[in-house]
Amino acid sequence: MRILMFTGKGGVGKTTLAAATAARAAAHGREVLVISTDPAHSLADCLDTELDDTPRPLRLSDDSESDPLRLHAAEIRTRGLLDRAWSELREHLHTVLAGAGVSEVDAAELTRLPAVEELLALTEVRRMATDGPWDTVVVDCGPTADTLRLLTMPEALSGYLERLFPTHRRVVRGMLAGMAGSDLTERWDAAAEALGGLAERLNSLAELLVSPATSVRLVATPESLVAAETRRILTSLALQQVHVDGVLANRVVPDPGSARGAAAAWLRTRAGQQREVLRELAQLGLPLHTVEHRATEPRGGDSLLRLGDEIYGETDPTSGAERTPVIELDGSGSDSEARYTLRIAMPLSRQAEFDLARIGDELAVTVDGHRRLITLPSVLRRCVAVEADAGDDGVTVTFRPDPAQWMR
Repeated sequence: MRILMFTGKGGVGKTTLAAATAARAAAHGREVLVISTDPAHSLADCLDTELDDTPRPLRLSDDSESDPLRLHAAEIRTRGLLDRAWSELREHLHTVLAGAGVSEVDAAELTRLPAVEELLALTEVRRMATDGPWDTVVVDCGPTADTLRLLTMPEALSGYLERLFPTHRRVVRGMLAGMAGSDLTERWDAAAEALGGLAERLNSLAELLVSPATSVRLVATPESLVAAETRRILTSLALQQVHVDGVLANRVVPDPGSARGAAAAWLRTRAGQQREVLRELAQLGLPLHTVEHRATEPRGGDSLLRLGDEIYGETDPTSGAERTPVIELDGSGSDSEARYTLRIAMPLSRQAEFDLARIGDELAVTVDGHRRLITLPSVLRRCVAVEADAGDDGVTVTFRPDPAQWMR
């Protein structure tokens, strides 16, 4: 199964291009689900139909009664998910904490997990993707900043739950039993079991996001500063080991050629500016698809099919840049003079604010405020970092054996 996640700044046309990609994939024989997690849903408007959180079959063409209905669509309503999946567990945890002597205000605050609505939307995508008959799932995500936060959430929330509700359940259970008796410990056991299930779902979600079948496709308009911003987004996603397989440049204005007049002069200037941005985007090393600016937004199956054909031509709309290893280890040797290099592949601009720190058996990598903990390979856990070099394509860290640990 292939999962394509579309994101970009608000208003750049990502919903339209996601729908066009889904329509073209369905027209070429794939079983496709296109699903929106954007809180400001516009997928239904784009497809010219009504949608809810149950996948609905759609016809690709109004003129085709023999349409095999390979395209399905849905919009995830996070409020309903919140009421069904989280409210009961949160109330139960609140009762346990309050019964253990935590004040009402603190108990309410401690059980308010960050951005839980976005998390539930993403877990619902995973459920639909794995439970349905689809071989392709196209996800219309929220704006870029929200999506970056969404994609880092499984790992972040796993750590949050680990700190807030320790895995050493016996210790906590014994403490609660001494304070309040069996009723409270039974409620703790139920809450701990529920939290364990949530942790398992988070792990499954994290595995799905970094799997070879999943990739992100960035949508942008060729405006000034877009190339630099796109590079920063690629860096942030690379830190999370989320693969980006292509960029779609939307609303490219036509070149008026030799036409004269104020309108032609404006178009000529605008087209020249956009060409410069497109050249910079092409240097990112990803497939770049350009989409011409239209007088009206495509709406409905026929218009989206034509747009999909324009974008992808004869190519497979679900294919993109191949995934390359984000983290590579090189080096050998068994004595104290051995040297090892750890390469972290990610695009870096010259203006990027970069920091490395060793925390136990992990390497903390921070770029422009985005941080990731990378678990070091076993051989590097007995080494110390001696040098780090940052370039356009990533960071290389050199390690040497730590004499105090190497022979252990």
